Amino acid sequence: MDINGKRHPWYKRFFQVIKREIQWLRPGLGFKRWLVLAIVGAIFLGLGLAVVLIDVYRNVPDSWVVPILAVLSLRFLDRPIRFVLFGGIGLIVILLGIWGANRSLLRPFVPPGKPVVEALQNYRRKERGPKIVVLGGGHGLASLLRGIKEYSHNITAIVTVTDNGGSSGELRKNFGVLPPGDIRNCLAALSSDEALLSQVFQYRFTSGSSLEGHSLGNLLITAMSEITGSFEEAVAESGRVLAIVGQVLPSTLSDVQLLGDVEEPGSKRTVLVLGEHEITDFPGAIKRVWLNPADTPAFPPAIRAILDADLIIVGPGSLFTSILPNLLVKEIMAAVSASRALKLFVCNVATQPGETDGYDCLDHLEVVKKHAGKDLFDLVIANNFFEGNLGSNSDWVKPGNELRKRYKVYEAKLVDQANPWRHDSKSLARTIMDLYEERTGPLNF
Repeated sequence: MDINGKRHPWYKRFFQVIKREIQWLRPGLGFKRWLVLAIVGAIFLGLGLAVVLIDVYRNVPDSWVVPILAVLSLRFLDRPIRFVLFGGIGLIVILLGIWGANRSLLRPFVPPGKPVVEALQNYRRKERGPKIVVLGGGHGLASLLRGIKEYSHNITAIVTVTDNGGSSGELRKNFGVLPPGDIRNCLAALSSDEALLSQVFQYRFTSGSSLEGHSLGNLLITAMSEITGSFEEAVAESGRVLAIVGQVLPSTLSDVQLLGDVEEPGSKRTVLVLGEHEITDFPGAIKRVWLNPADTPAFPPAIRAILDADLIIVGPGSLFTSILPNLLVKEIMAAVSASRALKLFVCNVATQPGETDGYDCLDHLEVVKKHAGKDLFDLVIANNFFEGNLGSNSDWVKPGNELRKRYKVYEAKLVDQANPWRHDSKSLARTIMDLYEERTGPLNF
């Protein structure tokens, strides 16, 4: 129908259907190869039937079957005409059969109102997307993953496992598992259906329960670890439950602890603080952090993902307790340094109380350089929009002139206006992919 509600003539509707369904032949859908295979199979089947029919013609001349076959095979028409008729009918029937089968099989997995062809094309586009590795932890990493998954399915999130507070800390202490909290957030962010299942996965039990403070996802990963006998297998199985795109990997499988030197307020004396949670809560400026044991081995699949990556993104996230613990794993740092991928550092939008008070963007990079021993990044991404209420304990992390002199910096409006202390997932992801395409050329979608 047109905008006035009038019904189009049948021939216009017919051509509209043809125009819509011809999209199945678009390049990159992976459909044409199977169509050709089905047609070749039909040809061989037709040849087999033709052999039988020829045998009937030749060996049973007096049979009543022969006249019937003569009529059905349209012997009264010239052979070129019969070829066109039978070939055309056969091709149409094959196309209708494949089209109907595809719609029936794919319909349960396609969002309502979205054409099957468009959904398939979108899936294929992401399947051929660049290999992206993101290092970090906490809500910053999850926010980035939520946006970047719209551009590629080849995503690897490498997550720190030094958390010792809250639900993760309790499970780590009582069950001896690696802390699942940051991994849980990344799994939920990469879920292909964040509407309900991932919300259940993120559900946190409230007061009045013996499970108070624990999230269902943390408990599920812990239970999976007990069942499978392997933390990495538990993470993989949880990812299958959530139907995630990409993968989430711990930076190490070792029971590692984060230690830090914190300067006491009002003095130059530093205090050794043990534990990620304690470092953040201890009053005073954090001077440096390190791992115990210092020679913690990296998880081998994480190293392989870094070396195979087209794009490596570090941040956003808590500087001392999410970003640095990954880079402090020596093999992880060496792999990032050796990788030929485009390396981006995403600077936080706002300072984190107790961790980066008073820091600007350059301060963040200087801390990373101090711990890593070198400049790792090809480009720094910084927010340049500073409107919104951050609260009294936080301030904007701004790029300054000194940063622009010493680093290549790209500035954009990246703030989530509903939560101005965080990045907007879509804006950040779009910015990153635009910068990647500037270096490599348009993605071959």
